[in-house]
Amino acid sequence: MLLDPKVLMTIKNLPLLAKTVIDGFMNGFNKSTVKGPGLEFSQYRSYQPGDDLRWLDWRMYARSDRYYIRESEVETSISVKFLIDASASMNHFDGTLKKIDYARFMAASLAYLANLQGDAVGLYVFKDSGLFSLASKPDPQHLQRLYYQLEKIEPAGTFTQPIHYKELFAGSGRKELLVLITDLYQPDGEINRLLDSLAALKHEIIVFHLMGQNELDFDYKGYSALEDLETGEVIEVGPQAKKQYQEALQAHLEKTKMQLLGKNIFYSVISTSQPLDKALRDFLVQRNKGIV
Repeated sequence: MLLDPKVLMTIKNLPLLAKTVIDGFMNGFNKSTVKGPGLEFSQYRSYQPGDDLRWLDWRMYARSDRYYIRESEVETSISVKFLIDASASMNHFDGTLKKIDYARFMAASLAYLANLQGDAVGLYVFKDSGLFSLASKPDPQHLQRLYYQLEKIEPAGTFTQPIHYKELFAGSGRKELLVLITDLYQPDGEINRLLDSLAALKHEIIVFHLMGQNELDFDYKGYSALEDLETGEVIEVGPQAKKQYQEALQAHLEKTKMQLLGKNIFYSVISTSQPLDKALRDFLVQRNKGIV
């Protein structure tokens, strides 16, 4: 089990947080089952003169005092683009941390893992004032820029779909993986329209749907009314509301899952009170490499 969100909040350095999460996560796997560039290791073998030093595994060296190369079945890297919802609803707080903080931790950790395997990583932040974009690159310096931009995100306003999304996400012919981290709050279906557009481009898409545990449990003790973070609308919370809410929520989540799976989009609901290992495991399982 990885560090839980409460502990992660005490790590103020995002690169250190990402490394801590991934190191702990990878130590829980048999390395022979995790595959290499493109997050696709197959096996280790002894280092031979002329091998690319980027694929030396220093952890294996520390354990055995011998040099090992991570040998891969797939020789081409992919582009992993992280799409972050920075609308005001991502400021939702459930007593542990805000959704945007969890999104930050998740994107940083997955970007670290992708970069470690030689993949290019990019960042796209959907905010009220427009789209911020950081094009995909595989080098470590670029990863530091990605961390910096993640730390700067301040959610506000509503989710805005970019007008020129095709130019940003059409790609250059190589395989791309789009990872959308969002709470899927969309007063006018704007996120669904974006996903429809992206699905038409034939990229692999993963949607991590973040929800506070208080949202999932309808646990707002001491409150008689709730305010919408994006519209300002206030609704009364009556004693009979919980059961109706939870039934409606489960129906909504199931409907959302089926709609996205129908477009070949992987979908997972993640509670912000949950350790990151589930999100990472879902991510790697989606790569279809047999990790359970």
